Amino acid sequence: MRITNLNPDTAIGASAWFVEMEGHRLLMDAGIHPKREGRQSLPLFDLVRDQELDAIAISHCHHDHVGSLPVALRHFPQAHVLMSELSYFLVERVLHNSVNVMTRQRDELGIREYPLFSHDEVDDIAPRFQGFRYNREIDWAAFSKTRAGLLSPTLEFYDAGHALGSAGLMVRGQRETIFYTGDVCFHDQTILKAARFGGIKAGVLLMETTRGNRSLPPGFSRASEVERLTQSIQTVLARKGSILIPTFALGRTQEILALLALLRAQGKLPAQPIYIGGLGRVFTEIYDLESHRTHRQYPDLQLHEALNLVVLEQGQAEKMKLTGGRVFVITAGMMSENTAAHNLALRMIGDESQSIFFVGYADPDTPGGRLRAAKHGEKFLFSPSGGEVTKLCQMGDFDLTAHANREEMLDFVGQVEPRVVLLTHGEDDSRIWFEEQIRGRYPQVKVLQPKPGETVEV
Repeated sequence: MRITNLNPDTAIGASAWFVEMEGHRLLMDAGIHPKREGRQSLPLFDLVRDQELDAIAISHCHHDHVGSLPVALRHFPQAHVLMSELSYFLVERVLHNSVNVMTRQRDELGIREYPLFSHDEVDDIAPRFQGFRYNREIDWAAFSKTRAGLLSPTLEFYDAGHALGSAGLMVRGQRETIFYTGDVCFHDQTILKAARFGGIKAGVLLMETTRGNRSLPPGFSRASEVERLTQSIQTVLARKGSILIPTFALGRTQEILALLALLRAQGKLPAQPIYIGGLGRVFTEIYDLESHRTHRQYPDLQLHEALNLVVLEQGQAEKMKLTGGRVFVITAGMMSENTAAHNLALRMIGDESQSIFFVGYADPDTPGGRLRAAKHGEKFLFSPSGGEVTKLCQMGDFDLTAHANREEMLDFVGQVEPRVVLLTHGEDDSRIWFEEQIRGRYPQVKVLQPKPGETVEV
């Protein structure tokens, strides 16, 4: 088995893994790099463009895992695309939104290469998408190969508990097995239950390392973080201040809305409007519609019925009054420029009566990351368009991650009992921590960190 890392970066970037197994070829994920622009954000597809690809398997519908799918299918026009059935309900909306965002960036930032694909192209490739239930073993080889008598490897999706539709991928050949975790969460969240990876064994483990550089403080619990956030929200609303919770449209938005719905049902939150973005509303509707297919807590909770959700119109965040205690659950999670979260934050940062609460990751090089790092009363560069601002607002940081903690991932290595572990989807210090820990705890396991474009044989 040969595995090629097509991520153009050593850290979290454009997830894409090219697997050659027993005469067959599979691409696992086709992401886009969130911190690069134009073609520099794409996986290294040129390295394998002359290969005959049987299939593309998608772990979940976050952009860093699926955002370059239309480009991948240009390189591999015969490949069919496999994903979980819940991802199937999301993927077209995610890709169409990408076209809208890239078109806006072309017009506003002058990035001539954008959009990297069109709405028509997304519509054209959609019939090639196939959605499958979790824990169903399927063949993925090209028809021409099975017709020639070659046995097909199989693929099985396992519920990863990270976001709606997220999956770990088990690939089984006649002699080899590889399990790719994708992004995984081993603890229950507010709405989604933990990953169902029990009993998984594989010779090769391709494992995310997102939280490798973050240890949990003594006595930490998710329940205590939820309670701390609850008390913070109540305090701000009692003094009639407004709250901005920047989130990712898929996953984080629905988790926070579920928490707010529970607080309202318990009488801990007044029956007031919750302001969200248009894409967050679309994905929230899908969470509601597909609740019966999802391994979740509160399966009967319908977010649109439980909350008075108000979709912000374009430009509304820059004009509406921030007095009287308003709650905004708005994309983008890292406050990227030209988003409602960015523009709303600009109005709130210098106002001590306002509050901004982070509930997920924000890259240090983004506006959200710079805001988190700034000290209270300090003047700092928020963004090129926003300029320098002085941080006077109340800020809270709550660890409600949708990724497994590093100790859980390390235990998972022991469960899988692989002979080889490949480390991916983490910053350099995260991957280094995992390599050291795995070598110390499981000395029989070989640990590899393939560089961008590097092929390893396992």
